[in-house]
Amino acid sequence: MQKKDILLMSGAFLVAAATGFGTHVGFNAVLLFVLSAVSLVLVAMIVGKATEQLGSRMGPASTGVLQSALGNLPELFVCIFALRAGLVTVVKAALIGSILGNSVLVFGLAILFGGLKNGRQYFHSEPPKMNAILMILAFAAMAVPTLTFYFHTPAESHINMLDIIVSVVLLIVFGAFLSFSIKGDTSVIPNDDTEKHEANWSMPVTLIVLAAAGIGAAFVSDWFVEALKPAMDSLGINDVFAGLIVVAIAGNAIENLVGIQLALKNKADYAVSVIMNSSLQIALVVYPLLILISFFLGGAILSFVLSPLLLAALALSVLVSAFIVFDGESIWLEGVALIGLYIIIAAAFWWG
Repeated sequence: MQKKDILLMSGAFLVAAATGFGTHVGFNAVLLFVLSAVSLVLVAMIVGKATEQLGSRMGPASTGVLQSALGNLPELFVCIFALRAGLVTVVKAALIGSILGNSVLVFGLAILFGGLKNGRQYFHSEPPKMNAILMILAFAAMAVPTLTFYFHTPAESHINMLDIIVSVVLLIVFGAFLSFSIKGDTSVIPNDDTEKHEANWSMPVTLIVLAAAGIGAAFVSDWFVEALKPAMDSLGINDVFAGLIVVAIAGNAIENLVGIQLALKNKADYAVSVIMNSSLQIALVVYPLLILISFFLGGAILSFVLSPLLLAALALSVLVSAFIVFDGESIWLEGVALIGLYIIIAAAFWWG
């Protein structure tokens, strides 16, 4: 284990300990929220490190699946605790914000920094295009309950059952996507040496760290949600903006950093795949899974029914990113435009 890994774990432990202590003694609401957010980001980084070590003993496709699944663990915990606390609006906004943040903000930052450093960048592999198509289809499926609700169709009175049906279908689509990616077509597996990492942790150490990080993610997520509402009230931030921007960025920190770093290294093909796959995981796995779980939590019931503006923001993020991917190339100016779009959408939600 390298010195930087030990420093990361030590820092995460100290910040998490301070957060836990502050939760019990009553730190200032904003300070406690900042500490819990930093803890969440550090735990996500540890999960990413441990997953990378475990994945180095597997094939590239299996590694990608593992990274996607465990990388979303902190956000999944945050949403579960938020649902138990009745913050269903925050959860909806956070899930849409994760897709928006990856597909627009992070994609824009990757294109901007990658373009400024390396010039025009090209996407030659098929995974980004396939992800874009699946993301459009996922949006279409997620939009049906919202349209059903606002158009007052006969299915409106059965909206919970419709949500369950959509959730199950999306999870099945994800299962098919995994099967196709791993077994069905080797062309969709990134053939890039960035996936090859030398394992410098032993297997027992890797599993212990991964288990400890998973437990830590549960505690930190609980503290994060507990501090969220008081901090929102103190700062005057509404539920939608908090979920769409703050929670979404904190919950996806590690994926965001990886995508930008790959673009800077001029590995544009792989960078786009990582960024878009993160959004796809939210749409096909995390959101449907949370809807099914919400029926057993005893708190708020999650639904695919979104406000018109959230649905429009989701549509814009999916379509704009798809257009850039299918173009097959990018310049830094497109990155500036994407970041500008993200700022405009965020501003529209500042007032609720």
